[in-house]
Amino acid sequence: MDIELAKKIARFGLCDACLGRQFTGIDATDNKERGKKIREALNIEESQQCWLCDGLIDDIPLMAELAIDALKDYEFSTFLVGCKIDEEILLKEHRIATEASESIKREIDREIGKIIAREMNKLPDFKNPDIVVTIDTTCYGVEIDSKPIYIYGRYRKLVRNLPQTKWPCCHCNGLGCIYCNFTGKMYEESVEELIAFPALKASMASSESFHGAGREDIDVRMLGNGRPFILELKQPKKRNIDLKKLEEEINEYAKGKVEVLGLRFSSKEEVRKIKEAKHPKIYMVKIGYTKKEKIYEAVNALIGREISQATPTRVLHRRADIVRKRKILDIKIKEMKMNEATLIVKAESGTYIKELMTGDGGRTKPSLASLAGDEVKVLELDVIGIGDENEKVERI
Repeated sequence: MDIELAKKIARFGLCDACLGRQFTGIDATDNKERGKKIREALNIEESQQCWLCDGLIDDIPLMAELAIDALKDYEFSTFLVGCKIDEEILLKEHRIATEASESIKREIDREIGKIIAREMNKLPDFKNPDIVVTIDTTCYGVEIDSKPIYIYGRYRKLVRNLPQTKWPCCHCNGLGCIYCNFTGKMYEESVEELIAFPALKASMASSESFHGAGREDIDVRMLGNGRPFILELKQPKKRNIDLKKLEEEINEYAKGKVEVLGLRFSSKEEVRKIKEAKHPKIYMVKIGYTKKEKIYEAVNALIGREISQATPTRVLHRRADIVRKRKILDIKIKEMKMNEATLIVKAESGTYIKELMTGDGGRTKPSLASLAGDEVKVLELDVIGIGDENEKVERI
């Protein structure tokens, strides 16, 4: 220890902890003991009013108690402590800091963390904690940041005219007006809300985000093996969720409209994966036409065909006008009547099936309509199969 440097720093009038923190190279169990050793070596008394922390270090047990009280409402296994320090203290600390100094922030974080770990029997985690506790040492306020819970599953949408996600009113942008009957929404319900409501209740989360692997049109059902999704539950208080029970609760709550299957815990990384996934899909589409004999030829001509699709007219108001190349992997006629047919289509991800049928005024080339030389109308459309990394879509 540099005696002259220690004397110079000690003249500021520091408590043992703040003095010892400037000389971490001295062997001791903690900064307080380290400071006591330095005082004894210098033959000086401990300052009754610390120039640096002004008694903040002495209040560590109080701050820990406040943090523990705030944490009692949360289920968690691991945690991390952080604190906000008054700017004046930080400036003073910078003024006397040595090469061996430890910051007051680090000491407070560590010591509060020790108390929480001991009193609540929890483990600190510096990389991926369930809970982050932040203490504002200027007012002793406590903030809790609970890591989101991610739940993966697949959903089947059993009815038409149900959007996948919440749809804010286009007139008031969600504020509520006469047009939306002051609900703030264009549609009363959505797949997202039907799935999220029981999950929010079970987790006591503050809010949620719904991440789907693509989406179907509002008038399209999602059948078959269902569409992959991840529900992100934000600021949850309960983490130990029985997913089998939750699955049953969702299916009862959304009965006849939406059902979920295969719920499991997921991660933020998997959200990115399902957003980027491009797996083929199988559709069942009912069409209307006038020239029955031409439909057979047109269907056969589309098998294995690459098509060019400009952004459909119906979504041009919200999407860029670009041309996409997509392959029709397979297509067959399931049922045929005089002026109606039901087709099964397997296509690459991102194919606009309605426009594949109608041609969209020439924006999709070729289309069933152009190949048949006939006007084709889409009467009904359902998604009946979606693959993922572990599951291939069925053959048609």
